[in-house]
Amino acid sequence: MQDKISRHPVPQLADMPEDIRTRIEAVHEKAGFIPNIFLALAHRPDEFRAFFAYHDALMEKPGNLTIAEREMVVVTTSAANECQYCVIAHGAILRIRAKHPLIADQVAVNYRKSEITPRQRAMLDFAMKVSLRAQEVEEADYEALRAHGFTDDDIWDIGAITAFFGLSNRLVNMAAIPPNPEFYAMGR
Repeated sequence: MQDKISRHPVPQLADMPEDIRTRIEAVHEKAGFIPNIFLALAHRPDEFRAFFAYHDALMEKPGNLTIAEREMVVVTTSAANECQYCVIAHGAILRIRAKHPLIADQVAVNYRKSEITPRQRAMLDFAMKVSLRAQEVEEADYEALRAHGFTDDDIWDIGAITAFFGLSNRLVNMAAIPPNPEFYAMGR
């Protein structure tokens, strides 16, 4: 057990189910380290599988939202939810995918003052509304996004990414999962 990764048990890699161990080893091979979220969620294999299946369905699909824009939604809303892990980890991914070393810091602190397009501003305005006041979302919000070329599928993606990472932010904060030190320097 590695108590610095989570308030909850963290199994040893050798003790994990083969499919989970294989996925973690592939991430380690690609990134050069194992993100703490993978280790922390591994103590509940069924939840690990469900979490990453939904993560992948949202974050790796083709569509009108670029992979950088998807990460931008994560970083912006995770900052509003005060999730240090997701801001740092997904900030690193955003810097790499956007090829912009400052963008993650900008959107985490105040996306309204960031170097983003009007389309991205509309996307993040909607994501923040879903994150903080979803009960207030109305047809006018959809119309504003459609005016920037977003389809209803894109709007669903923005909302679903926001909602999924709301869950992730709360789990990470509850379990006190720290960001890996490696994330801080990535993409800078």
